Amino acid sequence: MVNIDQLSLARQLDLVFKELDKELSGLDSGVVFVQIRNNVIGKFGIRHNPISGRNGLMETEDQGLTGSQRSSFRAMALETLKFKQNWTHGEISYDFTVRQGVILVDATMESNYNMANLMIRYPRTNTYKDSGMESTS
Repeated sequence: MVNIDQLSLARQLDLVFKELDKELSGLDSGVVFVQIRNNVIGKFGIRHNPISGRNGLMETEDQGLTGSQRSSFRAMALETLKFKQNWTHGEISYDFTVRQGVILVDATMESNYNMANLMIRYPRTNTYKDSGMESTS
């Protein structure tokens, strides 16, 4: 059995889009998100845009993304990985919508860092002593 951390991030993202394919076929807008920790995708999903209601009835989506639109979306998502640099923890969100039969995708990348990890890499110094100020405690 293959461990998820043995797969490249691009391959993991490809698997995410395969898993979400059926759901995307019923939506024409929303946000696909992937949460990354140590370059491994953990949580992922879709934040659906609001379903509109009128006269006490909720409207359903008439149509979702076509096969070619889903394929284009997946290709654009994989392309955005080229912009991910020097971070291993964070989230990528893909805001998508269909306008005049064309899928539009805006990607937002959020990097996360942990101060505890920095404390291991950098030697501790007395900040007050280095600045000429002494600690009062």
